[in-house]
Amino acid sequence: MQHELIPDATLVRNYMSGQEAALEILILRHKQKIYSFIYSKVFDSDIAEDIFQDTFIKVIRTLKRGAYNEEGKFLPWVMRIAHNLVIDHFRKSNRMPKFDNAGEFNIFSVLSDSTLNAEKRIIKAQVEDDVRRLVDELPDDQRDVLMMRIYKDMSFKEISERTGVSINTALGRMRYALINLRKIIEKNNIVLTN
Repeated sequence: MQHELIPDATLVRNYMSGQEAALEILILRHKQKIYSFIYSKVFDSDIAEDIFQDTFIKVIRTLKRGAYNEEGKFLPWVMRIAHNLVIDHFRKSNRMPKFDNAGEFNIFSVLSDSTLNAEKRIIKAQVEDDVRRLVDELPDDQRDVLMMRIYKDMSFKEISERTGVSINTALGRMRYALINLRKIIEKNNIVLTN
């Protein structure tokens, strides 16, 4: 059966049952529409590319968790995710402070709140230590991509240039870093929220 004849819903089911190639067909099928939509909001190809990549990281995570429901169609669902990430981008760039790249990374630098009481500060410091230890357990290539993306706010394009690998490889490493972090968290029974 030719790829273009396979409905989205079938491809989604195939991907969820372990056929990795099904996702590639879905991405290729809808890439232009989704990317154009994102670009029409941000007017910057690097930012659009990042949001596009983040959209599919979210799609992959949701599908892997089995949390996708078939009620809506695949494309409108992905467009909603992209739309929310565009809104997040503007929220972050307009109102949220940038990460401080000078010293050691600090996951809470965007959550700075001078009104934190002593107990909350202790909990915050403990969670921060846990996160740092978890990140240290990742393989070097995954840890590097995660640090560059999350803590240094670098685009996948910049990560690709810095590490000398393709954008897809950087994206894959990020995906595996997140999967491995989840496994490490579950293995150690760490609760990151209070």
